Amino acid sequence: MVRKLLRSLSQRARALAGKWYARPFARVFDEPRLWSMQRGSITAAFGAGLAISFVPLPVHTVLALLVAGIGRMNVPTIIGAIWIVNPITMLPTYYFAYLVGCRLVGAPPTQFAFELSWAWLEHGLGPMWLPFLTGCAACAAVFGIGGWLLLDRLWIWHVRYKYRTRRRHSNV
Repeated sequence: MVRKLLRSLSQRARALAGKWYARPFARVFDEPRLWSMQRGSITAAFGAGLAISFVPLPVHTVLALLVAGIGRMNVPTIIGAIWIVNPITMLPTYYFAYLVGCRLVGAPPTQFAFELSWAWLEHGLGPMWLPFLTGCAACAAVFGIGGWLLLDRLWIWHVRYKYRTRRRHSNV
């Protein structure tokens, strides 16, 4: 089922390759290895996507396409993985990263009231930037490597399971 979804996404992406707004990413659409359904490409893309999702800037998609192009990773998987952190889950995810950063730096978590103003960015964000960025980096490393290893082990387990059940049915 997941394989069919990824194949349909790759066909749609290749159809988009001719559009004017997709020209900067023409290399991504032309490289067949970036759309392959192999374990190494997909598991690495999942881990990289989880790591990129902890980048606290709104450049996830562009960064994911660059990493996929350089690392020869599956494009639909890395794009899907970065959207685990979306506008709905962004606040709890980054707050979790902030709490992790506070534990790593040794700073107590502070109470803050967010205010969309330049003054708050200058003065209110000041004491929180070090624990926040440290937590984002630590969470990116742990979740990226952990997601890659977990999906790799699950993939291998699933293939072995399918092989065993197929062998049992053929021996009967």
